[in-house]
Amino acid sequence: MKIVLSGGGTLGPVVPLLAIAGAYQKVNPDAQFVWVGTKDGPEKELVEKMQIPFYTITAGKFRRYLSFWNIVDFFRILAAFVQSVVFLYHEKPDLLISAGGFVSVPLHWAGWLMRIPSWVHQQDIRPGLANKLMARGANQITTAIQDSVNFFDKNKTEWIGNPTRNLKVADIQASKKRFGIEDDEPVIFALGGGTGSAHINKMVLEALSVWPDSWHVIHLVGRERSSKLPEYAAGLFKNYQVYKFFTEEMKDAYAVADIVIARAGFGTITELASLSKAAVLLPISDSHQEDNVKYLVDRDAAVILEEVADTGLKLAQVAKDLMADSEQRKKLGQKLREVLPPATEEDMVRMVDRLAMY
Repeated sequence: MKIVLSGGGTLGPVVPLLAIAGAYQKVNPDAQFVWVGTKDGPEKELVEKMQIPFYTITAGKFRRYLSFWNIVDFFRILAAFVQSVVFLYHEKPDLLISAGGFVSVPLHWAGWLMRIPSWVHQQDIRPGLANKLMARGANQITTAIQDSVNFFDKNKTEWIGNPTRNLKVADIQASKKRFGIEDDEPVIFALGGGTGSAHINKMVLEALSVWPDSWHVIHLVGRERSSKLPEYAAGLFKNYQVYKFFTEEMKDAYAVADIVIARAGFGTITELASLSKAAVLLPISDSHQEDNVKYLVDRDAAVILEEVADTGLKLAQVAKDLMADSEQRKKLGQKLREVLPPATEEDMVRMVDRLAMY
C-alpha cells in the first residue's frame, strides 16, 4: 500500500500525520509513505528525518477578504492542481491523508477527480478553510474534539482524538544530561511552534531577569525568527539555552520541563496533553487558537495569557506561581490529558484499513 500524506507551512498539520504513519508501519511494515509539503515550510526536515520521501507543489491560499493576492494565488492553485494530477498519476497512491494546510487542497481535489480515497483529520475546534474545502470530497473525516463532529457530514465523520507522536523518553537522566540539568532543578521549556513566535520570544527575554538564576530555560526560538537577542541573553544568563529547531531533541525538552510555554496550535496542545504537562499558552490574537484555549479554560486545563494585553513580567509571575505549586502543575497536566485524550494507534490503523477497501 502507498499512502500520500500532505500538509505544511507550519508543523501543525504535520505532527498527527507522522503519528499515523508510525502507527500503521508498526503493523504493516511494507506500507509506503510519501509526503507532499511546501517549499519553504519547517516540515521538510522533520519528514525526511522519518525517512519519508518529500515532494513539493506550488502552494496558494484562499482568503475570505478582498485582496490582490487572491488573483495571484488563483493561478498558483490552478498550477498546483495540474502538478497534483501529474504527481498522483505517477505515484498511483492507494490513499491520501491530510490534517490541513492549503498545500493539501489541490492535491485532494485532484485525488477526488481520480477517485483516490481520502481521509481528512480536523484538529482545531473550528474547522479551517482548507479542511472545509477538502471535506466534501473526503471519504473519511475524523476530529480531535468530539464537538467538532457537528461541523461535518455525520455519515462520514468520527471523533477519535488527535494522533500524536510517542514523545516519552526511556531515560530521563539522559534527557537532563543533554541540557546539563541536575536533579530537582526547575526547568521551563518555551516554544512558538515550527516557525517560532516573535511575541513569545520577546516575553521570555523580558521574564529572564525576574526568574531565579537556578532555573533552567530551554528556549526554542524558531528558525524563521531572529536569534540575535536570545543568543546575546544566553551569554548573560548561565542556565538559559537557545535553539532554532528541534527534531529528536523535542522529546528530551518535553521530558525535563516542569512548565511549558507555547502557542495554542492544536498539535502542540495535543503533545502536551499526551505527556500531562502543565502549560502556559499564548494564542495568536483573532485566530482559531483562541477557540482552542477557550475550550481549555472552560475546563481548567491550562493557564492562558493574552498576546495583546499581557507582558513578559506577567509571564514571569505566572511561571513563578506555578513553579511554587507542584500540586497545581500536576492538576493542570492531568486535566489537559483528560480533556484531550490522544487517538489510539488501533483507531489510526482501523481508519487506514477501512479506506484501503474503497
